[in-house]
Amino acid sequence: MHGPLFCAASPWQNARMDHPLIDLINARIAAAEAEGEFENLPGAGKPLPTEADPDNALINRVMRENGAIPEFVSLSRALERLRAELRDTGDRTKRRKIMQEMSLMDARIDLARQAYRK
Repeated sequence: MHGPLFCAASPWQNARMDHPLIDLINARIAAAEAEGEFENLPGAGKPLPTEADPDNALINRVMRENGAIPEFVSLSRALERLRAELRDTGDRTKRRKIMQEMSLMDARIDLARQAYRK
């Protein structure tokens, strides 16, 4: 790596050139580079892993690292709990109510899956 990471010559940097901390950022990067902190990093020289959804790669990684799951997964788990409750319930009124909830849950899962695919 040669030169500062953020500089006025970088075409993609134009929007951030006037950031109040840019000089500090560049100084820290330069110091780390001078101390060899960027040498022998794991994965150096290897291509970055491909992403199925490159536009949302960062948010997907942050969500994955923090245990977030897609809505349809959490709804599917709730549906499984309702199915278990239905199995354990003998009361016809409660069973009817649970079955209505399950039907609505199925519809919500379908909508959540469609939204997730977009």
